Amino acid sequence: MRTIIVGTRQSALALTQTNQVVERLRELARKSGIECEFEIRKIVTKGDRILDVTLSKVGGKGLFVKEIEQALLDRETDLAVHSMKDMPAVLPEGLVIGAVPERVDPRDCLVTTGFRTLRDLPPGARIGTSSLRRACQLKAYRPDFAIESIRGNIDSRLRKLESEGLDAIVLASAGIARMGWQVRICDYLPPDICLPAVGQGALGIECRADDTFVLELLAKLQHEPTARATAAERSFLARLNGGCQVPIAAYATLSDAGGAGPLRMKLAGMVGAPDGSSLLRESAAGADPEELGTAVAEALLARGADKLLAEFGGEA
Repeated sequence: MRTIIVGTRQSALALTQTNQVVERLRELARKSGIECEFEIRKIVTKGDRILDVTLSKVGGKGLFVKEIEQALLDRETDLAVHSMKDMPAVLPEGLVIGAVPERVDPRDCLVTTGFRTLRDLPPGARIGTSSLRRACQLKAYRPDFAIESIRGNIDSRLRKLESEGLDAIVLASAGIARMGWQVRICDYLPPDICLPAVGQGALGIECRADDTFVLELLAKLQHEPTARATAAERSFLARLNGGCQVPIAAYATLSDAGGAGPLRMKLAGMVGAPDGSSLLRESAAGADPEELGTAVAEALLARGADKLLAEFGGEA
């Protein structure tokens, strides 16, 4: 019987979603007659170690995955459970995304004092977030908002809402849901106000490209509509070569054309200035994820996104 070592970050959210994936894999293996057991290995990443600096100043995309990917390459682990939004657009040679499970709600959400909605926040409201993507879109929506940088895991950021005298904080609703804390959500931010991060709400299960045993097991976990949608978003990110210094967002939705032909997608993409003074959005529809992502990125580049990327340097 093979023991599959699963690498993950050690935050409460990372461990919760990793345990959920492992339980599902155990169930699928049992039903398929595959003999294996699982062992979870906690790995500390650079993004976990540096908490006193905003993400955009720490480094590029991959702050929460590089050490975990190295453990895969060194054969210390066999698969890794990532939040898809943490994964760079290009993976290290020898690694692949073996499965993309079904996505949960990709929207950002608002947690406030007094259970106020975004519309109800007072002039000059202080909103906490470490994301330039969120800050850019919130400032574009309401220039009077005062954006405060906060880092840390979900529970520490929830505590900072009170301890730092903030009016609200913005988080990914997917993380709140996976922790079972939906009661804390006061409002959901619609994509037309705050477009989600690439891959937000989805998980990426990464493994070695030559590990056929793990790949065959992970194939049973694959949710093809989610995989196609996130592939379009990641293609968009790859074309823009996005990192952590420029607000970038993308969200793909799928529609079933009555069962005739492949699922068509609509992809919305955004590039902006960190202070929200400039915000460019484009959307397009298509059936091929890679072509669609590239097309929306090219449309934004033609409108001046290249200048924003050159001036500020990458993604949020």
